[in-house]
Amino acid sequence: MQHDRPIIIGAGLAGLMTALHLAPMPVLVLARAPLGDGAASAWAQGGVAACVGADDDPARHLDDTLAAGDGLCDAAVAARILQAGPDSIATLARHGVEFDRAADGRLALGLEAAHSRRRIVHAGGDGTGAEIMRALIAAVQRAPSITVLEQAEARRLVVEDNRIRGVLVAAPHGALLLPASRVVLASGGIGGLFLHTTNPPQSWGQGLLLAARAGAALADLEFVQFHPTALAAGTDPLPLVSEAVRGEGAILIDETGTRFLADQPGAELGPRDVVARGIFAHLAAGHQVFLDARPALGERFGKRFPAITAACLAAGIDPVMQPIPVVPAAHYHMGGVAVDAAGRSSVAGLWACGETASTGLHGANRLASNSLLEAATCACWVAEDVAATPPVRVRPLADRRLPPAPDPVPVRPILSRHAGLLRDGDGLLAAIRALAPLAAAGGPAADPATLGLMLAVAALRREESRGAHARTDFPARRADFSTRLTLYLTDATAAAARLADPIVRRA
Repeated sequence: MQHDRPIIIGAGLAGLMTALHLAPMPVLVLARAPLGDGAASAWAQGGVAACVGADDDPARHLDDTLAAGDGLCDAAVAARILQAGPDSIATLARHGVEFDRAADGRLALGLEAAHSRRRIVHAGGDGTGAEIMRALIAAVQRAPSITVLEQAEARRLVVEDNRIRGVLVAAPHGALLLPASRVVLASGGIGGLFLHTTNPPQSWGQGLLLAARAGAALADLEFVQFHPTALAAGTDPLPLVSEAVRGEGAILIDETGTRFLADQPGAELGPRDVVARGIFAHLAAGHQVFLDARPALGERFGKRFPAITAACLAAGIDPVMQPIPVVPAAHYHMGGVAVDAAGRSSVAGLWACGETASTGLHGANRLASNSLLEAATCACWVAEDVAATPPVRVRPLADRRLPPAPDPVPVRPILSRHAGLLRDGDGLLAAIRALAPLAAAGGPAADPATLGLMLAVAALRREESRGAHARTDFPARRADFSTRLTLYLTDATAAAARLADPIVRRA
């Protein structure tokens, strides 16, 4: 028997902040790639939403968040997280993050869609995520209590009697079976399950799959946010063209120069799901769609958005002289591991933080730049709860059989076709019938297919349109669905077994 140290699965903002808050407690961080690579946090362009402006306050930020969440936010959770926003900015600054500032030394604040105030704190123009990760990596490397195991992928959680007992890891030199009674999942989102994504392609939802196979409840799986403006560059993944570009006055036009969303509420700065579906519909009608920053920014574009400028130039587009071709792409998952206010899942000894968690902040549609705030803020509370949870003596574990390395490629076309921006019952049934045999086969696609199957079942169950979940066969929002839906793997597989039979017809 031996004592264990907490294990954090994931080395993005949520994982590294949790580790730093746990110091000086010894902790092990598992990173799928070399530290700093493969984390979606480093790709974040817009910034961190926080009510630090003189004309702002948490109540206004909460109102905007609840409006974007379309009736499904947990208002108490949201209020607590947003209230902590200024403190989280200060904490990041103490760790060395160099936020952009105005001439008077105050934080420079940007505007993004569905925000009623300029409250987006950014760094390096459109390089906020990269700057945050630079500072946090340096802080982690200075912390003697934090050990980072790079190129280590968690494949399974070991569970006995609904309690975490260890982590099975694929490491560079073979399988590792790490005893642990306290595990934090902070492994990012699910964009890699779709053909077009702004996420690192390896971010297909490993943390959610680990939790589901361990018996944990997942929540809000049906709500996938598609960013309206990914650069249509033909690459995988697609470079993001931050919402902050529209916040600075860029407009959406088609090949004729028509501003086709001008009559929509909020126009280009409406809620992300509305703007994304507007672009999708215009593309489906045979048009091309461009983001035109020339009138608003002109020569200033390169200085304000250096990373976007580099991506555009690499694709042969000069944003100072040309409009930028854009397309919606899977960007953020409002769903995740169902957690309480301390980040605890339904499995003892298992926490989740960041995009892997479903806290109730985002509801049916995330308000822009609330995600980095959630990760930074909730990491503190998760760390406090982990530190207050006594370690449990765990037995040495013996079974080191690794499941196959996961391959989401077969899943991507299925979910993109049937569970993308627009959905219907027949398409979701088709997805379930295509994913069920992949999930059952036990091959490389089994884990991504299993998570995709859970998403499709959740989307089929929600017979309405709300936020990022749009059903063409149920186009209205329904009062009887004004609640968050949770799902266990056993329930999803039972539903799939029934629905995968083509002779089954739903009542």
